[in-house]
Amino acid sequence: MDIRTRKDIPARYRWDLSDQFKDKQALKACERQILDLIQSLSALRGKAAEDPAKAVTAYFSLSRLTGNYIAFSRMQQDLDGTNNAYKEQVAKAEDLAVKARAAGAFLSPELLSLTQDQLISLRDSPAHPQYSVFFHNLIRQRQHILPPEQEELLAQAGEVFATAARAFNMFNNVDLPLPDTLNEDGTQTRLTHAGFNLKMRSRNRAVRKAAFEGMHQTFGKFSATLSTLYISSIKKDILQSRLRRYDSARAASLYAHEIPLSVYDGLLREAHKAFPVLDRYLRLRKKALGLEELHLYDLYVPIAEGFSMDLPYPEAAKLVKRGLKPLGAEYAKLLDHAYTQRWIDVYETRGKRSGAYSWGTYDSHPYVLLNHTDTIDGAMTLAHELGHAMHSFHSNQTQPYEKAGYSLFAAEVASTCNEVLVSRALQEEHRDNPQALVFFLTDLAEGFRTTFFRQTMFAEFEHEAYKLAEAGAALTDKALDELYLKLNTLYYGRECVIDPDIRHEWLRIPHFYRAFYVYQYATGFSAAVYLADRILREGDEAREKYFSFLKSGGSIPPIEALKNAGADMTRPGVIRGAMKVFEDTVAQLEKLIG
Repeated sequence: MDIRTRKDIPARYRWDLSDQFKDKQALKACERQILDLIQSLSALRGKAAEDPAKAVTAYFSLSRLTGNYIAFSRMQQDLDGTNNAYKEQVAKAEDLAVKARAAGAFLSPELLSLTQDQLISLRDSPAHPQYSVFFHNLIRQRQHILPPEQEELLAQAGEVFATAARAFNMFNNVDLPLPDTLNEDGTQTRLTHAGFNLKMRSRNRAVRKAAFEGMHQTFGKFSATLSTLYISSIKKDILQSRLRRYDSARAASLYAHEIPLSVYDGLLREAHKAFPVLDRYLRLRKKALGLEELHLYDLYVPIAEGFSMDLPYPEAAKLVKRGLKPLGAEYAKLLDHAYTQRWIDVYETRGKRSGAYSWGTYDSHPYVLLNHTDTIDGAMTLAHELGHAMHSFHSNQTQPYEKAGYSLFAAEVASTCNEVLVSRALQEEHRDNPQALVFFLTDLAEGFRTTFFRQTMFAEFEHEAYKLAEAGAALTDKALDELYLKLNTLYYGRECVIDPDIRHEWLRIPHFYRAFYVYQYATGFSAAVYLADRILREGDEAREKYFSFLKSGGSIPPIEALKNAGADMTRPGVIRGAMKVFEDTVAQLEKLIG
């Protein structure tokens, strides 16, 4: 079946981006304002220490407008990457963003000419409390900020530094020549990203095997080019971390959000300790599917016999609302608003970016991009992205712009908590139906396998790849293939046949171009399981603590915000508690399946 175009989709299922800019004239006016602010901020060069508040105000004003402009431009292109006008608009936005970064590059170095006592006084001043986090971070990062001319040079290089990620995204979303693969009825159709996920859940093993091989072999054909892009992205991150005097690129990434390296290391360690429970689940999956060998392309097919859920988007939206009832009536009203006011772009269309995300700006409501499939996975993706959207909404409503932006570490908690609540609701709704219960318990178990173990494996791949590069090893596509194959064997090899095509899977993971991001899916999942359980058990008190976390935005470090909600990620207890839930889930499945 041909992929639909934008005009084939009813308006209610398409974004209304006019909530950001009502027309081209408004966008053009914003562009002029940005150029004026660039000039105004540039004029303060050499004077920041004389009037810090004035300089910081100009900096954030420019940041806010530029954020609005670039978000609109990129979101527009994400709806149709083949549209040349959209490409030109993104190029213009990126050029403005580079100029804006360059204009403000002097700010931190000049402010660091002030004494420590002066900076602390600025941080604590009641005259401008909205800037307290900015000055807090400036004090923390003093040793990593370069002289003004070097900061400006790095800012001007921003567009060049983004080349690898942009090239990968364009290839992945527009130019990737995926093959025709087998359908359930014996016909063949062109594989797509959304279609791949659907075919990997097929009960016909030949369908999922063909999709698995078609996807990974296609990426393997472009291994030399794609590995060059990724290796250049690694080297870019290492260069920047060394220029700023960090011990490693990983240290630089985690330091920015005040996450101890021990949290990352502890995640890998606790995942390895939990392999026996993962093995139990994989053995159960093999038994339930009646397979002599469990291959990697067998890991996504539902194991529940005689039960399935067809979830067209309207039904998925209702399900998500029911599942999130424990979050209260106000949360439910916000969901209705998101559904009816075109916050969500629902269906896969020609040229549209693959996957799903939530984005927006402080001055607009959040948006959610989907490529919906009529499955429980599609519903869970909706729940996940709405978690991000509602987190942004509550943060933006509570915090000033300068403190609203929360870290990626915190972001994955809100999204995954939604998934866990929906899963638990489904289990309760179907508690008297053994077949349905197997289905939903398996879905929760898959959350542990894919969100905790799989994302941790990705995090370990990143860590090892960067360590090799930082040690001076020559990275090649072959070396990275072997590393990825080795990690798949470590995580799955005791119970699974490790199909050789899996060595190419790393080539198609877009998150690798956002270094040291994926570990937060696993830590976020662990915290979310814990917090969702508390909300269900304790009710109002736990829910209020959870909402204080959503509303905190970037006003406090994410580790502290989670600790206030009851999840201390610096200790192993949260992850171990999550693994206990996984173990209990597997035990229930073992009893049901026999």
